[in-house]
Amino acid sequence: MRKSRYTDIQILAILKQNENGLPVPDLCREYGMSSAQFHKRRAKFDGMDVSIMKRFKVLEGENKRFKKMYAEERIKTEIREEALEGML
Repeated sequence: MRKSRYTDIQILAILKQNENGLPVPDLCREYGMSSAQFHKRRAKFDGMDVSIMKRFKVLEGENKRFKKMYAEERIKTEIREEALEGML
C-alpha cells in the first residue's frame, strides 16, 4: 500500500482550511489530491484535533504491541501443548 505524502497532522490542517471556507476544488488543486481522496480523509478524520490524533497514534502503538505479545504467548502455549501430547 502506498504511503500518503501528507502526515495526519497536515491532513487535519487541510481539512481545517475547508472548514474555514476554502472550497474543496481549490484545496485539491493546491495540495495535488483528488476530491475523492479529500472526502475519504474527511470521513476518517472528521471531528479530530491534533491532541486526539496524537493520543490515537499512541493507542494504535500500544494495540500493536499487545497483539504481538498475544501472538507470542499463543505460540508458546501451542508448543507446550504439543510437548505434553508427545509425553503421553
